Amino acid sequence: MSMSLTYLRSHLYKIVDEVIDSGVPVEIERHGQKIRIMSVQPKDKLNRLKQHKNVVTGDSDELVHFDWSNNWDEKKNL
Repeated sequence: MSMSLTYLRSHLYKIVDEVIDSGVPVEIERHGQKIRIMSVQPKDKLNRLKQHKNVVTGDSDELVHFDWSNNWDEKKNL
């Protein structure tokens, strides 16, 4: 993300908060030169994962041996 210094000045606190929350650096361009605002402490990517509902959790071996015969309707599913 690259922006002008003028835009940064008018949205400074919001942009800094976004860098802190996301860990994604921001580039500012001034007179053809670019500088980068970034967090000194890297953000842990695993902490940014979002929980997804309707996701299967548990032992993957149970899925391999699951009996689908009661749920399968050939006319409906093909």
